[in-house]
Amino acid sequence: MAALDWLAAKRGRVVEMPEHLETGERGELAAVFYLAGKGWKVVARRWNEGPVRGDLDLVAWDGEVLVFVEVKTRTTVGLAAPQLAVDMRKRRVLRRMARQYLRHLPGDAPPTTRFDVITVVELAGEPRRIHHIPAAYGWSERERERY
Repeated sequence: MAALDWLAAKRGRVVEMPEHLETGERGELAAVFYLAGKGWKVVARRWNEGPVRGDLDLVAWDGEVLVFVEVKTRTTVGLAAPQLAVDMRKRRVLRRMARQYLRHLPGDAPPTTRFDVITVVELAGEPRRIHHIPAAYGWSERERERY
């Protein structure tokens, strides 16, 4: 990735992205490689089709289970854990987006699904830390969060 960035800069084709978006991009890419290393098949990244604002960071198959993955990346350690940013409002949007995604799948029976959260922490001078929370929340608020 760094080589492609270098080549783009050399050719004068660099599009400056705000730092927080670059951080999120790096975190999502790290999560893609993390999941691929576990044998998952990532089938969508930053998926959005329709009127709902927002996107699904990652959609991946964990065997026969379709998993909607929200990725939270941080470059500082604050008082709150990154996964706490996936609050009730965010979960509501992600559920709507997941339903929209499922409507686009072929076939009659929807697959078994799950909502996971992956946190990526990048602190200067330290190795990147990735924490995966499977089944972090469910299809309703009555299902208890796992973080």
